[in-house]
Amino acid sequence: MKRITIDPITRLEGHGKIEIFLNDDGDVDNVYFQVPELRGFEKFCEGRPVEELATIVTKICGVCPGCHHMASGKAADEVFGVEPTRTAKLIRELFFMAHFVHSHSAHFYALAAPDFVVGPTASPAERNVLGVISKVGVEIGTEVLKQRRIAQEIQAQLGGHQTHCVLVVPGGVRKGIKEEERKELEEKCKGFIEFAQFSLKIFDDVVLKNKDYVDLILNGPYTLNLHSMGLVDENNKVNFYDGKVRVVDVNGKEHCKYAPNDYREWIEERVEPWSYLKFPYLKKIGWKGFVDGNDSSVYHATPLSRLNVADGMATPLAQEHYEKMYATLGGKPVHATLAMHWARLIELLYSAERALELIQDEEITSPNIRAKIEKKPTEGVGIVEAQRGTLTHHYWTDENGIVTKANIVVGTTNNNAAICMSLKKAAQGLIKKGVDVNEGILNMIEMAFRAYDPCFSCATHRLPGTMPMIVNINDKDGNVMQTVKRD
Repeated sequence: MKRITIDPITRLEGHGKIEIFLNDDGDVDNVYFQVPELRGFEKFCEGRPVEELATIVTKICGVCPGCHHMASGKAADEVFGVEPTRTAKLIRELFFMAHFVHSHSAHFYALAAPDFVVGPTASPAERNVLGVISKVGVEIGTEVLKQRRIAQEIQAQLGGHQTHCVLVVPGGVRKGIKEEERKELEEKCKGFIEFAQFSLKIFDDVVLKNKDYVDLILNGPYTLNLHSMGLVDENNKVNFYDGKVRVVDVNGKEHCKYAPNDYREWIEERVEPWSYLKFPYLKKIGWKGFVDGNDSSVYHATPLSRLNVADGMATPLAQEHYEKMYATLGGKPVHATLAMHWARLIELLYSAERALELIQDEEITSPNIRAKIEKKPTEGVGIVEAQRGTLTHHYWTDENGIVTKANIVVGTTNNNAAICMSLKKAAQGLIKKGVDVNEGILNMIEMAFRAYDPCFSCATHRLPGTMPMIVNINDKDGNVMQTVKRD
């Protein structure tokens, strides 16, 4: 049996490798997606005052600190049984929308676009953000950097820092918005809308008008028929900050819709010996293995999944593109993995529109930014949509508000089983007997996980009890004399 290793995999946050095993006929027998790092951040939360966690968990990951900040803050609200003021919610969500603009822009232009703008089999020396800029022009590259910078500045202005956020406190926020700030932010949010529309036009010109790319999306080895998960508002429209988690099956029929406190009734987590990532699945169906179809318990939690579970977008321009995507790809739900990139740009536009709605709400400048806490701390769950999927923070505390236990289910963790399956399907579709398995083929396999925009820094939580270790003992000439292993 032949073995092909992709190590390290590229254009992601964190570390991972792909092990591909070929049978004697040269076909793919199995694929293992391994995450060899361990963070165990949940244990760091224990023993800390729960009101401090919103600032501590931003250190989990420099890519999505705002998501952890928001989920943690909402969990602390629940722990203290306090409902934030409406102004506080407006400010929190505005911060969050700027966070989405920044992250979705980064993924499309720096991580995803090289595969489409430059080409999936282009030289690695060209298949990067610099290659994208050389194709689309320096002016466009400059605008991308400008809009991402503005999004970061808004996060820093509202949150104290773009990464080490200190905005959220139980029941509200630390700082309000004055009218002069509001006017300045309003103009920046208008710029986000123009930028998002421009980004969708690039996608239309480069991808949708390229027959080969559209065929790759629809007919290539990048389709999985899985359930979809996402947060929706009371009208079943997409919402990143608040609402209930909805899951629909492969045909679009609702499987469940639950409030944050009920997540353990619907989601279960399992472990495998070859990865530090857990494998969540739908509890009512039960674990059936790494299989797709309506009988499977594996689900997606991605930008595409969020659109699949929703009845539409809550903003008008995003709704137009939502309708166009489903009309182009054959209706709802869509199970084409590479369509996640299109859905992500629609979410970019939604985030920009929603940010403008929030900053134009007259109540956002109210001084009523924090509700009074009157209840003793107990237990709380906070759920938001991270850029990479549904994010859950669950805290248990003692009567003094000291955290005794924490459980964090990260967006990438939700997608772990799906990523493994997507990689296997891509490898089986691309590697056949007689095919030259070159760098371009291996990159096209990596495209299967890259569509998920995975972040392994905050997703690696599973601890098997021992840390695998390999020690090689070499002689003075560098020859291996003995190898000691602990698996």
